[in-house]
Amino acid sequence: MNWDFPMDPGHFGSYVRNLRFMTSTTRKPLAIVAAKHESHVQATVVCAMIHGLQIRIRSGGHDYEGLSYVSDVPFVVLDMFNLRTIDIDIPNQTAWVEAGATLGELYYRIAEKSKIHAFPAGVCPTLGVGGHFTGGGYGNMLRKYGLSSDNIIDAKCVDVKGRVLNRESMGEDLFWAIRGGGGASFGVILSWKIKLVLVPELVTVFRVERTLEQGATELVHHWQLLADKLPDELFIRLMLQAVNGSQKGTKTIKVSFIAFFLGQAEVLVPLMNLSFPELGLQRKDCTEMSWVQSTLFWAEFPEGTPITVLLDRIPKGEIFLKRKSDYVKQPISLMDLEIMWKKMMKVEKVLMLWNPYGGKMSEISESETPFPHRAGNVFKIQYQSNWLEKGIEATNHYLNLTRVFHNFMTPYVSKNPREAFLNYRDLDIGSNSNGNTSYKEATVYGKKYFKGNFDRLVQVKTIVDPDNFFRNEQSIPTLPSQRKKREG
Repeated sequence: MNWDFPMDPGHFGSYVRNLRFMTSTTRKPLAIVAAKHESHVQATVVCAMIHGLQIRIRSGGHDYEGLSYVSDVPFVVLDMFNLRTIDIDIPNQTAWVEAGATLGELYYRIAEKSKIHAFPAGVCPTLGVGGHFTGGGYGNMLRKYGLSSDNIIDAKCVDVKGRVLNRESMGEDLFWAIRGGGGASFGVILSWKIKLVLVPELVTVFRVERTLEQGATELVHHWQLLADKLPDELFIRLMLQAVNGSQKGTKTIKVSFIAFFLGQAEVLVPLMNLSFPELGLQRKDCTEMSWVQSTLFWAEFPEGTPITVLLDRIPKGEIFLKRKSDYVKQPISLMDLEIMWKKMMKVEKVLMLWNPYGGKMSEISESETPFPHRAGNVFKIQYQSNWLEKGIEATNHYLNLTRVFHNFMTPYVSKNPREAFLNYRDLDIGSNSNGNTSYKEATVYGKKYFKGNFDRLVQVKTIVDPDNFFRNEQSIPTLPSQRKKREG
């Protein structure tokens, strides 16, 4: 095969964020195309189609199951990291962002131009915008401004025929599909036009930690009753984890209340003391800073770290990991929280992040974009398992711990379907090893990720990519009748 455009076969590991997919047995791509121009993307699509190869599209490499750089069939990685131009237009409060840019780069470039503009997206600076936005993309401003995908006003992509399309030429159905439906099922996203949002010159953050002995159970219960009803400007995440107790040989649960507030501490402290007095928030717990500095706080950089760290594309450390997700519609009772703590201390290595909903998220219709998890959700759960031990035994051990705890949580989370978040990709909930998933097979994960929007995504997919060229283990399939017609 003659690849007469940029290749980088030695580049495979540079953007692998999950060490589970950096083993000697991990299947490697035939080539890595490090595109430097949209024409390289077009040529890659056409060439791969001619030769019957799968394309895996990688912008930041943070996908939890490695689908942007791993496949069980012959494949090529189309790496977008060179396509990361960011054009900020403050007068019109918009920006064009190429798919290979990271969130950190975007945040830095916005802050270069304005102290009062921002963009609602994730808290990990090394996330690539290409995948983050197309799965919905959420962060600590979702209660005020919604998801990243809710603030996208145009896009450029390469379709299965190698054409470069924008919103007008792709049509509203495809534009709808790529804003939360997983762009890699429909084409290659080149860039996004986003709508910037306004923020105060100073925002406030805090991190308050409590253990079971300090009343964490009651605090968590109270948080569930109010987290989705607080003013839209306030986002309080919980991080729950088993830790060593004060007595040797004992365990306890530590709960971290991590907050972002679009305003100053003199407003936040009275608000918290009125709505959540049990937490006992004090002025000394709060730190005021610019929005761009708050992105460093949320990324857990030490205080005083220069904002230029946002331009670093490589994470602080690479680990083995597994992630799963859930949505909670009814607060978990005090009695059930106690049961949950016992299970967490037994499992020990699985922690949870609870992210509150409400606000803007409850105002947007489930069908406005493919992302359906809107009104009715109190919070979303991310289950995290991280480890450094190498070898298949260690991997299987931690994967099993995560699955066991996720199964334990079944009574407390959404049902029919048990909803899941696309950007917390999880191959445990149904997939096909070669990406040639049938409609029936795909409904297993499709209904969990997209609920009633799944069938519309299938219809769009059937029109724009009838031969299912753009596919992966959890991609959107074509309609069965269309597939039979073409195979016949």
